[in-house]
Amino acid sequence: MRTDTKTIVATIAYLIGVRKNQWILSYMDNCPDLLKELEENQDAKILRYLCKLRTMLMRHFSKTDNFLRYDLINIDRIEWFDTENIRQLERWGFQIILTNKRASDYSLHFNQLIGANVEKCRSLFPDWIAWEYIKDLFLIPKYTKEANQKYEFEKYMEHIDWYPYQMYLHWKPKDLGNILYTDGKFLEMLYEMNGDYFGDSSKYKGVVNDVKDNIYDFIEKSYKTVLVVDCENSDVYKLYGALKSLNQTEIQKIHKIILYDDDHTTNGWDYLDKFVSIPVEHIEVERVTDRKSLVDIRVTAGICREFYRDDVSSFILLSSDSDYWGLISSLPEAEFLVMIEYAKCGNAIKDALEEHGIFYCSLDDFCSGYIDELKRAVLINELRNCLPHILECNGKELAHTLFEQARIEADEKEIMNFYEKYIKTLKLKVDADGNFSIDLS
Repeated sequence: MRTDTKTIVATIAYLIGVRKNQWILSYMDNCPDLLKELEENQDAKILRYLCKLRTMLMRHFSKTDNFLRYDLINIDRIEWFDTENIRQLERWGFQIILTNKRASDYSLHFNQLIGANVEKCRSLFPDWIAWEYIKDLFLIPKYTKEANQKYEFEKYMEHIDWYPYQMYLHWKPKDLGNILYTDGKFLEMLYEMNGDYFGDSSKYKGVVNDVKDNIYDFIEKSYKTVLVVDCENSDVYKLYGALKSLNQTEIQKIHKIILYDDDHTTNGWDYLDKFVSIPVEHIEVERVTDRKSLVDIRVTAGICREFYRDDVSSFILLSSDSDYWGLISSLPEAEFLVMIEYAKCGNAIKDALEEHGIFYCSLDDFCSGYIDELKRAVLINELRNCLPHILECNGKELAHTLFEQARIEADEKEIMNFYEKYIKTLKLKVDADGNFSIDLS
């Protein structure tokens, strides 16, 4: 059983200015590490503060205008505006307080600032999401025209209870309940609103909490836990997705990750240690012949060594190979938790694990939507390797080739998103000495 994630909607909720206590109540259990990440991101806080100011202005437009016009009180002294947010924005170099201006001037000003800063938050969202759809939520179309601002204001005030947490965003309001309840619900609405369809549920569905709790309990009860990976029979991106889905405080109790790898696997394994906080030991295993691998033998020997020599009491084993049942059954004093992949694992090994009370779960069940940083690093490296011959390539065909070389499963939209963002934007640079290079930033 799988459940919808909430990382995307939690990020949107933070950026549009949902109250901190309400955010914690709605999202903290599902995204325990996200609030800290957003609070440490200055661009996210800037957009959040600006969106809060805009929403408060819309809610209290007439009263604000009266204070400005008749009482000569500016917004930093009006109770519904967050004074500390205003001061912090000005410390960051933004002019927020205007002199001798009306509420309509402030509305134009806030929309200008939001428009100038929303692009800086693009990195908060995964590459597989259509960024233009997300960006549009923050922008009032042709906001310099007073009629457009008035239309958005009247639409918001008329349907305020249909807006998530009554915070303004640019959408076609409908009585859909909380559109920021789960990622699945939000993505369905967002794409439909743009005449599109989002159908890859693996991007927003993850394992239920019971599976996570079993993993945490296994680690907690262990004297020392090592995560052992048969790279031939495991997917690095699915593993990273699983690690990203788990509570980082809990998984940091894992002593180390040992990768048993050979030349026939994706080079994605070479990047894993750069994206996890657990120490990674990467063991390259030579082949006897092109068809004969020694990985399974080295895994078996390695686990025995860790158990008898290094006092490792528990192993999380990543492999769908039934040959490892012999290893598991021969070490009854050790504890095992097994992570498999459905397409690679037969019923025999699953039946054996269940019969002996050994917990197993599938990497396929963890959300695959939040592993962009690893996929991006591998794809950019593949792209960099192609640069000497790039003039001989078709950009769109190259994008497909990169995903194939990196062994990343993706639909056409995700591949084209990468093409638009990283290949189509390639630029030629010339340094001070006249040397040419291609800018991948």
